[in-house]
This record gives sequence, C-alpha cells and structure tokens, in this order.
Amino acid sequence: MTAETAKDLVHRRLKGAREALVWKLDGLSEYDVRRPMTATGTNLLGLVKHLALWESRYFGEVFGRPFPEPLPRWQDSDGSEMWAARDETRAEIVGRYRRVCAHADATISELPADAPGHVPWWTPPETELFAIVVHLLDDTARHAGHADIMREQIDGRTGYAAAYEEPVDVAAREALHARIEAAAKAAPEF
Repeated sequence: MTAETAKDLVHRRLKGAREALVWKLDGLSEYDVRRPMTATGTNLLGLVKHLALWESRYFGEVFGRPFPEPLPRWQDSDGSEMWAARDETRAEIVGRYRRVCAHADATISELPADAPGHVPWWTPPETELFAIVVHLLDDTARHAGHADIMREQIDGRTGYAAAYEEPVDVAAREALHARIEAAAKAAPEF
C-alpha cells in the first residue's frame, strides 16, 4: 500500500467518525446535548466543540494553513472548549465543526502524506501529515465512542450511523443487563 493510499483510507475513516459523532446529537433537546454526563462534565455538544478546536489547530496551524475564523490560541486552552456556553448555539458549534472539517479535508487532500508539520505542544514537535491524520482519527473515534455511551444513557439509542441503528428493545436490554450483572456479582476475587 502506498503512503497516499493509506492516507486516503485513514481520511475516509476520520470522515466516518466525524459523522458518527455529530449524529449523536440528532433529535435531542438543547439540555440533553449540553448536560454533563460524567463527573468531569463531558457532554455531547462539548465533544463537538472540542474537536472543532483541535482539528482546526492540527490541520491548520501545524501545516501553515490557519483556519480563517478566530479561535483561542492552543496555549490559552482553559477547558472551556469542552462545553457550550449559554450563548453558543448547537447550530453555531456544529456549523463551525463542519467548516473546520472542510478546511481539514482540504489540507489532507492537498498535501502529501509526508508533508512536514510542526506541533509546538509536542516533544519533539516535528511530524508529518499522515501522523496527524492518524492522531485525529484516534481522537475523534475515541470521542465518538464517548458520545455513543452518553447517547445510550440519555435515550437508549446506540450505533455508528443512522443507517445501522436498530430499534431499542427495552426488555432484551434489561435481560442482558441482568445476566451481565449476575455474572459480575458471581465472579471470584483474584
């Protein structure tokens, strides 16, 4: 497999993970996309906001192709990229994410897999485009997994994409949960 073929494959997977993440917001109330679902405050819309910031950095500044909209500097990140403020709309955050993704896609498509990049917050800071695409695929897939679990906690919906979603069978899920719980309680301590 050539480096460019590998880059294209990983890029397609990144696009799929992005869509899975955004799909997790579909049909939910403003409260449900914003509410903290973990002790650390992780929430669905915050994950999208977070990835918009970091994709803009990795596929923009790292390759001398800054995203054209104002964003906080990476050095100023204070955690506020992980949740939506009262005055930030879902449409605004998702729209920014989609624009960032288009900008990132242009960087990925226009540069060769071995294009040099400079990540000031990494040690060592020198890298190549392919490594950044893999890094962002990993990060996006990880956060899409978080979103899948949060969405399941909200309304039971699961899946990678709308096309593969199956109806929620509450009775079957409760039976499976009870079976797994019983196995966990019966497990010996080692």
